Amino acid sequence: MSRESLLVTAAVLAAFMSGCARPASDETTTVSEAGASTAETPEYFLLRPEVEKAYGYTHAVKIGDDIKISGAVSMDDQGNPIAVGDLEQQMKNAYSDLDKVLKHYGYTFDDVMVENVFTTDMAKFLEVAAYRSSIYTKQFPTGTWLEVKGLALPEFMIEIELEAHRSR
Repeated sequence: MSRESLLVTAAVLAAFMSGCARPASDETTTVSEAGASTAETPEYFLLRPEVEKAYGYTHAVKIGDDIKISGAVSMDDQGNPIAVGDLEQQMKNAYSDLDKVLKHYGYTFDDVMVENVFTTDMAKFLEVAAYRSSIYTKQFPTGTWLEVKGLALPEFMIEIELEAHRSR
């Protein structure tokens, strides 16, 4: 991907996407803001720091016992879509990234309260949605499934965002 097309892609993603990631390494960054009490200090987590900085988002933020995780899509370390045309594999890639974020904070899918799914093909998503039973083994979270005209890049077929909470 040329520098110019990367910048165009970054602008599109910053404008239309709350987040995405697909790491191949364990390189992560955690950033906290000073000045607030420890329990209320936002802890920002960059799953793929270079891509997230280029696209202008943070993959997750934790305040107290609550985590908000930006929508995950199926992309490689350079920000290119992967599993193009394969919604089921894109979904699995997104859940893999979401699992990495949850684990960073010591959470699991059992702590997820809200799951919002955005897909460009609801009929296909409904065919493969049973995979979620392997993710949510105790209880499904609340949430919304929406079919959308498009996501940040035309190759993306699904984006999944989460909110999690765990009592102390």
